[in-house]
Amino acid sequence: MAKEVIVKIKLQAKGGQATPAPPVGPALGQHGVNIGQFVSQFNERTKQLNGTIVPVVITVYRDKSFTFEVKSPPASVLLKQAAEIAKGSGVPNKEKVGNVTAEQIRKIAETKFKDLNAHSLEQAEKIISGTARSMGIDIASGQL
Repeated sequence: MAKEVIVKIKLQAKGGQATPAPPVGPALGQHGVNIGQFVSQFNERTKQLNGTIVPVVITVYRDKSFTFEVKSPPASVLLKQAAEIAKGSGVPNKEKVGNVTAEQIRKIAETKFKDLNAHSLEQAEKIISGTARSMGIDIASGQL
C-alpha cells in the first residue's frame, strides 16, 4: 500500500550548498523531517549546479520520511548567468541591462523544456524570450 502524503513543500535552495538555516530548516522542521538527511541528499544530488538556485518539491509522508524532486533552475537565473548581469532592469522597456543571443535562448529553453508549459521547443523559446524582455535583456541576432 502507498504511503500517505501529509504535505508537499516547495522551496528554492542553492545547488550543492543547502544548509539547515532558513528557508530549508524551518520549512522541514515543522513537519518533523530529518533536516540533516535532506540537506546531505540534496547537496549530493545538486553538486554539479554549484551555487545556482534550484527549486525543489519535497513530499513528506505520514511516517516522517520524504522524497524530493529537483526542478531546473528558474529562467531568470539562467538568463542572468547568460547575460552576465547581477539583476534585471527596474524599467525593462526603457533601460536595457544586458544581451543574449538566440543560441543562448535556445539552450535555456532546452534546459527548462520539461518544466515549461510548452508543446514544442519554439514555444519554449518564446516563453524564455518573454522573460528576457521583462528583465530588460536584449536578444541579439535573430529576434524571437
